[in-house]
Amino acid sequence: MDEWVIAELKAQAKAHGHSLEAELREQLREIALRPRREMAERAARLRNAIAQEHGLLPDSAAAIREDRDARG
Repeated sequence: MDEWVIAELKAQAKAHGHSLEAELREQLREIALRPRREMAERAARLRNAIAQEHGLLPDSAAAIREDRDARG
């Protein structure tokens, strides 16, 4: 690995009060979680767009419970 890369990572670790290993672990964790976060953000945008276009649907749990109770 290039020396400047190692020096930069060490500087970042020092700025965050971490060891180099802890800094690398944190950065790798963030990289690994990035696709999940992006997917969650896309899902939230889609939910908001659907809600704006069609409104919010009521909670159907009470109606389902009532139907189940009526069936015995």
